[in-house]
Amino acid sequence: MGMKKRAKVSAEFSMSSLTDIIFLLLIFFMLTSSMVVPNALNLKLPGQSKKQTTNQPKFPPSEVKVNKNGTYLLNGAKARKSAIEKAVRDQKKKSKKVSIVIIPDDNAPNESVVAILDIAYRYQIDAIMTDPR
Repeated sequence: MGMKKRAKVSAEFSMSSLTDIIFLLLIFFMLTSSMVVPNALNLKLPGQSKKQTTNQPKFPPSEVKVNKNGTYLLNGAKARKSAIEKAVRDQKKKSKKVSIVIIPDDNAPNESVVAILDIAYRYQIDAIMTDPR
C-alpha cells in the first residue's frame, strides 16, 4: 500500500525576522532620541528656592509689562522691543548676573510674551514670569 502521507501545515511561527525588526526599531529610536535637543526657554517661575543665594546682582531686575494690546512697559515707561533688547544688552555688558521680570496682562498676546522670553534666551539671562499685579 503506497499511500502518501499528507503534508501537514506547520503551525509554528519563526521569531527570527520579528526580533530583527524589533532590534532595528530599538536602535533607530535610541539614536534619534539622543539627537533631539529640547528647544526650551530659560524660564524661572517665582517661588521658594532650595538653595540660598548669597551674591545679589548689581542691578535690580528690570520689569517688563506686556499689555493686552501687545505694547511693552520697561520699568514703568513705554518701550519698544528693540529698546528692551538694548537695555538688556547694556546690563549684560556691565554685569554677568542679569534678570528680568516679565508681567504679562491676562489677555496679552503670546507672541509678545515669547518675544521677551526670546531676548532673555539669546542673552542668557534669567527671566521670571509673574502674574499681573
